Amino acid sequence: MLTCCQTVGDRIRDARRAAGLTQWRLGEMVGADHKTIHRIEYGTSDPSLRLLFRIARAVGVPLSELVREEDDE
Repeated sequence: MLTCCQTVGDRIRDARRAAGLTQWRLGEMVGADHKTIHRIEYGTSDPSLRLLFRIARAVGVPLSELVREEDDE
């Protein structure tokens, strides 16, 4: 079973790719290093709420879609 951070990271990665963005470009858009984006996507870093809002806006999805809970998670 994936951890919460891994699940959110997977959703961010999927949304980033769907938006046609690289980790580098997303990092530039949200004021974060590409390594930070990588760590978030792979669940090894806990991003701040402020950064999550910026990421959601940059990839064009509601924050709630990235952090929603599901029964099987």
